[in-house]
Amino acid sequence: MFSLEGRTALVTGARTGIGRALAVGLAAAGADLVLHGRDDDLDEVEAEVRKAGRRVSRWILDLSDPGRIPEAAERLGRIDVLVNNAGIIGRAPAAEHPYAAFREVLDVNLDAVFLLSQVIGARMLAQGSGKIIMIASMLSFQGGVNVAGYTAAKHAVAGLTRALACEWAASGVQVNAIAPGYIRTGNTERLRADPEREPKIRARIPAGRWGEPEDLVGAAVFLASSASDYVNGHLLAVDGGWLAR
Repeated sequence: MFSLEGRTALVTGARTGIGRALAVGLAAAGADLVLHGRDDDLDEVEAEVRKAGRRVSRWILDLSDPGRIPEAAERLGRIDVLVNNAGIIGRAPAAEHPYAAFREVLDVNLDAVFLLSQVIGARMLAQGSGKIIMIASMLSFQGGVNVAGYTAAKHAVAGLTRALACEWAASGVQVNAIAPGYIRTGNTERLRADPEREPKIRARIPAGRWGEPEDLVGAAVFLASSASDYVNGHLLAVDGGWLAR
């Protein structure tokens, strides 16, 4: 039920962090991989996928120019699982947040997610099956501090997940999201280095620790596999209990 044998997964932002962990985890479950990166710096994660005995290819594209996605996606073959993971974050007080920086975050975290889901989703509809996994956030539920653009995008990703699920579920395409808690990645490096905020964040997590990218793999395999065929439009929090407190 949880096997991904015979399926091909595209993971965006696969070079490091959550994307890398999910790519390797999906490969371990049997999927072949298409690794996306902004730059062709994917040797290490590609080697990990090959070590799992899976086929792997690369798709290099800068998602900060989302209008290029439809044409660039033409060279992709069949995709059974799409993981919309790539994202950026900009930190600044809202009253001082440059519009260009706000717009840059939305281009990558929302516009690119919609366009890639639209292009790959249309193919999935034609083949009668497919899994789209969005990477949402705790800031799909909460406001955050000094991250207005990121919060706006992640709230929108939650809505987009539900909207696409409503349209596509009857055609055999499941669209769901994983909402990571506070995970040890490059995006959270500044928070983890903050001597005032880091202990406050950790103290609120019932699990008592920051999450690791690998903590998200089980949720991704579930949502990518036949085990989730009747799961549609769901945001699965993997947060150590953060939302429960």
